[in-house]
Amino acid sequence: MALPVRTQLKYWGISAVLLAVVLWYLGDVLLPFVLGGAVAYFLDPVADRLEAAGASRRLATGIITVAAILLFVVLFLAVIPTLVRQTGQLIETAPQLFRDLQAFLSEQFPSVMIEGSPVRETLATIGTTIRDRGGELLNTALSSAASLLNIVLLFVIVPVVAVYLLLDWDRMVGRIDELLPREHAPVIRRLAHDIDNTLAGFIRGMGSVCLILGTYYAVALWAVGLNFGLVVGVVAGLLTFIPYVGAIVGGALAIGLALFQFWGEWYWIVAVVVIFQVGQVVEGNILTPNLVGSSVGLHPVWLILALSVFGSLFGFVGMLVAVPVAAALGVIIRFVVEQYMDSRLYRGSPPGERDEDA
Repeated sequence: MALPVRTQLKYWGISAVLLAVVLWYLGDVLLPFVLGGAVAYFLDPVADRLEAAGASRRLATGIITVAAILLFVVLFLAVIPTLVRQTGQLIETAPQLFRDLQAFLSEQFPSVMIEGSPVRETLATIGTTIRDRGGELLNTALSSAASLLNIVLLFVIVPVVAVYLLLDWDRMVGRIDELLPREHAPVIRRLAHDIDNTLAGFIRGMGSVCLILGTYYAVALWAVGLNFGLVVGVVAGLLTFIPYVGAIVGGALAIGLALFQFWGEWYWIVAVVVIFQVGQVVEGNILTPNLVGSSVGLHPVWLILALSVFGSLFGFVGMLVAVPVAAALGVIIRFVVEQYMDSRLYRGSPPGERDEDA
């Protein structure tokens, strides 16, 4: 006989509070383990496909590990230094860009850019603010990430944790299934399956979309010769997980830079616009339908709310767990709504019972 509902709620509530306390106090310590778990979860379908092709779990994990090491070496040697350099140059160039924008607006719209106007004063200070604050932020991030401890945690522990979790993933899932309360195991399995589908559709799907689009934007903008094209491509790719935001922010930044760099050569400006138009067409008609699907179940507003709340409460680790928690809560809420729709509280008593009660 199962425990009463009130007792079960008490135990589950205590467990949730303990989990929140652990995240609150041990967030920085748990960061490499959460990252490793996320990497293992992301790569588990790849290992499953390699197993289906005839490889053992150990061989599949080894193949993925070697491929990941090669990819990391290529990125570290070819992409990351250029990305850091262009980011620094963009921060330093910001004041001149905004001065050029101010001069352009003064010529084209003199009534808006009169001396002392809010628009003129705002443009005069934005560039300097970006240079000062952006430089401080970049230096702080680089100096904090340059400590030996952080390097060890992020570049040694994370891959090791990811490899071990990927190797034992199916075994761990089976062990957790054995520990489920027998009476509620079918319902928990159903909810876990729905949560996994939601996470797989969003994290794996949108992660792949962000990676593909970010690479496409960076390479295409570099090919047309746009300054800071790599930075713009990375920004647009990272923001793609929020619908339209990546294209709007990346497109506005790229077109703005193109206007300054290619003014008078309109065909290059058109080329930049076409790059983002093609990206949007490919994303909307090919990438998102095939990699994400139409029934992910994570509304963008719900996702942004979860990221904001968990990020403010638990820092960067909170942002990492925000998406799984948001997916789980969404599935649980839909399950509760289904139970409510099937209950007498929603449907009311059958006609025969209502007549007897009367």
